[in-house]
Amino acid sequence: MKMNKAEKTKLFIIEKTAPMFNTKGYAATSLSDITEVTGLSKGSIYGNFDSKDEVVTEAFKYNAALLYKGFEEAMSTADNAYMRLRAFVNFYRDNWNQIYSIGGCPMLNAATEADDHLLFLQEVVKKYFMIWHKRIVHVIEEGKAEGAFKPETNSDQYAYTIMMLIEGGVLLSRTLGSTTQLNIALDRILKIIDEEIKV
Repeated sequence: MKMNKAEKTKLFIIEKTAPMFNTKGYAATSLSDITEVTGLSKGSIYGNFDSKDEVVTEAFKYNAALLYKGFEEAMSTADNAYMRLRAFVNFYRDNWNQIYSIGGCPMLNAATEADDHLLFLQEVVKKYFMIWHKRIVHVIEEGKAEGAFKPETNSDQYAYTIMMLIEGGVLLSRTLGSTTQLNIALDRILKIIDEEIKV
């Protein structure tokens, strides 16, 4: 569907500010930062968004969507649920440099800020984490239906375990400036898949 001028401007603002929000921080990014990176006036920003909070929310959704698109593309090349789950995990290993360069995982960054002071962001961050969780659960359930995963596997709990290990690995690797911690977490997930989930 073709976008009108207002929609194009709104998307332009989101595309320009999303990387900055994730790198600098949603709270730390000022309106002056937004006008500088977009080249637009304050009036133009507020002509397209009701507030900075709305820009923050839409930028987070954009960042989360890019992350989701990345791991969906990685999984799309797999022929079965077992390989899809491994592809999902290895997406973080294969794309660490890109994730690091944009300030780390947008889910983790937004969750931390939403919990600390950006309370308006809490519900949308929670929603996207649940979408992420549901996607992993779906892959595990597919594997059970295919006979590749143990039928007694608790998809809900394993999905949360995978998410926690990934986010913890990303956090430590970004903090310590090394891929070691992320790789430890990812290797542990693959071990869990092979030894606890796979038939």
